[in-house]
Amino acid sequence: QVQLVESGGGLVQPGGSLRLSCAASGSIFSISAMGWYRQAPGKQRELVATITNSGSTNYADSVKGRFTISRDNAKNTVYLQMNGLKPEDTAVYYCNADRPVDWNIERYWGQGTQVTVSS
Repeated sequence: QVQLVESGGGLVQPGGSLRLSCAASGSIFSISAMGWYRQAPGKQRELVATITNSGSTNYADSVKGRFTISRDNAKNTVYLQMNGLKPEDTAVYYCNADRPVDWNIERYWGQGTQVTVSS
């Protein structure tokens, strides 16, 4: 199994920056991709950014040019650098890891970290 622990959330003013971190442990050798999702009150969880083992990245249109996902394989950690934050970015952010198992894919989630953008 995979354990994920997020950190770095908090309260920030519009236009500010935050960097989220997600440390993975357990069966990390089998992870095929990792990503960040977010969920605002009353809304469904939505994709923010993903990164594959090959280094390919994908972003939601709403965060392109402002957010950057990266990884540090030596530390088994994925990051989300968030710049130019807007109030609409306010949500609980969840780290995700996908692990193929016997031609199925198990999805693992962190506990979530709150990001609040407000004056």
